[in-house]
Amino acid sequence: MASDPQRQSLPFEPKSANKSKTTSAKQAVAKDVSKASTKSKIPAALRPKEQGQSANSIPEVVSRRMIRRMVAFSGVPTVLGLGVFVGAYFLISRQILEFPKSLVLVLSLACFGLGFLGLSYGVLSASWEEDTEGSLLGTAEFSLNFGRMIRAWKEAKQS
Repeated sequence: MASDPQRQSLPFEPKSANKSKTTSAKQAVAKDVSKASTKSKIPAALRPKEQGQSANSIPEVVSRRMIRRMVAFSGVPTVLGLGVFVGAYFLISRQILEFPKSLVLVLSLACFGLGFLGLSYGVLSASWEEDTEGSLLGTAEFSLNFGRMIRAWKEAKQS
């Protein structure tokens, strides 16, 4: 199947016919670059930290802050969405309350939708500075980080 010449390539797949040659060439270049760039040639300020953290990665403190907020803003609505199913089953099976099944569907979908939006809000509402913790709800941080994200998209679109 991979050797079929009539096969269409994926949009992100390279157009060259000799994939093995290009990948081995890329690996050889990467090895040469890694050998050529020693610690003495790169200034200390530009070198990645010794603990495996690169210059473009998210600091550990900020990533933990993002994860906490994602769990809070996404986990609570998701648990509520599951609770809607359990509560509806309990109420209907015990014949305590009768209501349409579509109400259960709409309420659970609303909770799961809020959980989905909570993932994005959790990342954007966290303070991206290592030293600043941020507020409880993170509304100021959200507007700042959302503005940064929009500016980055505009800059990427222009270049």
